[in-house]
Amino acid sequence: MTDEAAETRAEAPSAAGAGAGAEAPVEPAEPAGPAEPVEPAEPAGPAPLGVVRTPTGHAGVDAHLARLAGADHLEADGHVEVYEDVHRGLREALTALDAPPVPGPYENRS
Repeated sequence: MTDEAAETRAEAPSAAGAGAGAEAPVEPAEPAGPAEPVEPAEPAGPAPLGVVRTPTGHAGVDAHLARLAGADHLEADGHVEVYEDVHRGLREALTALDAPPVPGPYENRS
């Protein structure tokens, strides 16, 4: 063996090592089996939101706000009816605050 042949053989692994840093193509993994259609998970049932309702001290308003707790146990499409009912009741309570007082039966004397 000549010195040139020995050098060529010694350089060959280092040349291959230089290319070893390059990424080798990744072969796709074989699928485990035929893909089965995934059924969508059923929606979760009604769950309380945990919203704290602080009493206002006004019995009528507090009764309407307590009605909101009933929406926690309904499906989402049932919330609209409850919200509209509570909204209507709160608007009536506010309107009643702006109305002039009704005279009593004996305050209408002349």
